[in-house]
Amino acid sequence: MSPLAAGTDVAIIGAGPAGLSAAIAAAEQGKRVLVIDQGLRPGGQIWRHRDQRTLGAVPRRLLKRAAALEVRMLSDARIIDLDGPRDLLLHHGGRVVRHHATALILATGAREQFLPFPGWTLPRVVGIGGLQALIKSGLTLRGAKVVIAGTGPLILPVASAAASAGASLLLVAEQASRTALLRFGMHVVRNKRDAMADAARYRWSFRRTPFRTSSWVMRADGDQFVERVTMQLNGDQRIIECDWLATGAGLVPNTELAQLIGCTLAGDAIAVDARQATSVSGVWAAGECTGVKGDAGAMAEGEIAGRAAAGDLTGANASSLQAARKAARAFAGHLSTTFAPRAELLALADADTVICRCEGIRRGDLDPTWSQRQAKLWTRVGMGECQGAVCGPACGALFGWSGNRVRPPLGAPQCREWKDGLSSA
Repeated sequence: MSPLAAGTDVAIIGAGPAGLSAAIAAAEQGKRVLVIDQGLRPGGQIWRHRDQRTLGAVPRRLLKRAAALEVRMLSDARIIDLDGPRDLLLHHGGRVVRHHATALILATGAREQFLPFPGWTLPRVVGIGGLQALIKSGLTLRGAKVVIAGTGPLILPVASAAASAGASLLLVAEQASRTALLRFGMHVVRNKRDAMADAARYRWSFRRTPFRTSSWVMRADGDQFVERVTMQLNGDQRIIECDWLATGAGLVPNTELAQLIGCTLAGDAIAVDARQATSVSGVWAAGECTGVKGDAGAMAEGEIAGRAAAGDLTGANASSLQAARKAARAFAGHLSTTFAPRAELLALADADTVICRCEGIRRGDLDPTWSQRQAKLWTRVGMGECQGAVCGPACGALFGWSGNRVRPPLGAPQCREWKDGLSSA
């Protein structure tokens, strides 16, 4: 029977750490729970896997518990529009389906932020998380020369994964300063000893590769693919020949669906209260979409949201969960401070650098004195197939423009039959 065939008390968008934790918490209260996710398998970006053998112990435990509670999973599905805050129009199996939920939890995660530089659109220039996803999907890097340069804790596990995949890892570079990293490390030692042990293990796995701080990509060059990268290495410039370049400027919350619903944002994240409720009645949010904080914090927020959405307010207010939430939010503050992109990264794009990949808009086509609306009207920046998912945060960083205004259908390239032959479930 299709997961959509039965009614739903709590619908959860996203099957990562927050979404799975929310699903279990709501199902434990006897609610009928449906988890909707774009991925082919539950686990989200952080727990992406090909089969159970490539899945870690924590996600395996959560998935087993969700199955025991008869949580329904709908994979390879995308929300494209709403008939109301909890009336979902979703694209699945080649058709658009309408589905109603009494309560809705957004666990839409985060995506990589990119700050354009010359050559960033060359093939085999990928995001740091993108390289991790490719490796988890089976990409072999045996013998390939790889440079990883960006910012944030994700660098270490991805470098480790690349080394394990057979890459000739030439350089791992972090744009934050050594002082900032040491300060961050002291906080981790005091509050997240397991994370520090993981970091040491990752670093040991690529111990023969130089790790540089205060270093970043200046440009990438090549004909059909990236062939070399010019690096700023703690004050010096160096050209490195490579086959792959993984780079990125951290993560930004996915808030498009929340905006479509009408949820209030706090900065670039969904605003929530102590029980993860949004400004829209009957809608909660948890995990990276409420601010990037890591999987432990996402699971705590997910459990709070799941309990609250199921009506268990006492459980949602439990001191242990609230303490975990508070600690995760403090950690998020340290993350954003330590790994905030430095000003030099905002000056890398020259006049010929592509800013909006969908519409081919270059830096020279844009006037920083414009408003975002003017830029859209005169150049179509942010109006391509990704609806500004990539260039929106980049333009915000470069020019101070606010986020793109979200319009249905979300995920338009995959949903041309939007509202044609609409069926209900």
